[in-house]
Amino acid sequence: MPNKGQSSSEGYGLLAPTLVVMGVALAAPLLLMVLTSLQAQSGPGFAAGWTLDQYGAVLGRASYRLLFLRSVAISAAVTLVTVALAYPMAYFVAFHAKHKFIWLVALTIPFWTSYLLRVFAWKIILGYGGVINSALMRLHLIDQPLGVLLYNPFAVVVTLAHAWAAFAILPIYVSLEKIDRSLLEAASDLGDGPLRRFLRITLPLSMPGVIGAAILIFVPTTGDYVTPALVGGTQGTMIANLIEVQFNSVGNWPLGAALSLVSMAIVAVIAGLFLASARAAAKAAR
Repeated sequence: MPNKGQSSSEGYGLLAPTLVVMGVALAAPLLLMVLTSLQAQSGPGFAAGWTLDQYGAVLGRASYRLLFLRSVAISAAVTLVTVALAYPMAYFVAFHAKHKFIWLVALTIPFWTSYLLRVFAWKIILGYGGVINSALMRLHLIDQPLGVLLYNPFAVVVTLAHAWAAFAILPIYVSLEKIDRSLLEAASDLGDGPLRRFLRITLPLSMPGVIGAAILIFVPTTGDYVTPALVGGTQGTMIANLIEVQFNSVGNWPLGAALSLVSMAIVAVIAGLFLASARAAAKAAR
C-alpha cells in the first residue's frame, strides 16, 4: 500500500506538465509585463534604469480613474443583467424541462458562431437603420430612428450580456440541479407556498452557483475591448481600449503595461470579494 509521501509525489508528477505550461504561458508573460511597467519610454525603446512613473501617471490622472470606474460599472451592469436573465432559464431547465440535455445543447448554440459575428449582429440590430429602429418606424411608434441604442454603455451591456449568457446559465443550473428535492417537498408539507419555498430554500442553496456565474462574467468583461470598440463609441470606451491604444497605436508599452497591471489588481480585489461571498453562501447553505 503506497504511503502518503508516495501519493503526493505521484500527484505532483501528474500535475508537472500542467504547472510547466501555466508557468510558461501565464507567469512568464506576467513577469515581462511587470518589468515593462517599470521602464520609461524613450523614443522607439526604453530608457535606462527603473521607475514607478508609469504607476504615478495611471493613479494620478483623473481621466484614467474615471475610465477604471466606468469599466467596473459597465462590467457590474453586465453581470447583474446576465445573471438576472440566466437564473429563470437555469431554473426552468433544472426543475421543469423534460429533455434537459437538448436544452443544455441549445444553450450553447450562440457559441457555434464567432464572437465577432455576434457583436456585429447586435450592431446591425441596434444601429440607426437597424432592425429595432426599422420596426418601430414601420409601426409608426417613432418618427425618426433612435440614436440612443448604439454607441453608448447601453449597447455594450446588451451585447456583452448576450455574449456571456451561457456562462451564467450553466453554473446556476448545476447549483440548482444539486438541490435535494426532498427539502422542497418538506417545505410544501409545512405549508410554504411556491414563493416562500423559493426564497427560503431554492435561492439560498443556489447562491454559490450565482456567485460563481457572477465571477465568470465580471472578470472577462472588465477586460473586453472588442465590444466597446464596435458598439460602445466614445461613451462606452473601457480601460481595455486605452490599453490597446497604448500598445498598438501610441507605442507607449510601459504605460500600457502599468494600466494592465492596475486593472488586473482591481479585478483581483473584486473577484476576491466574490469568492469570499461564495464561501459565506456555501457555509450558510450547509
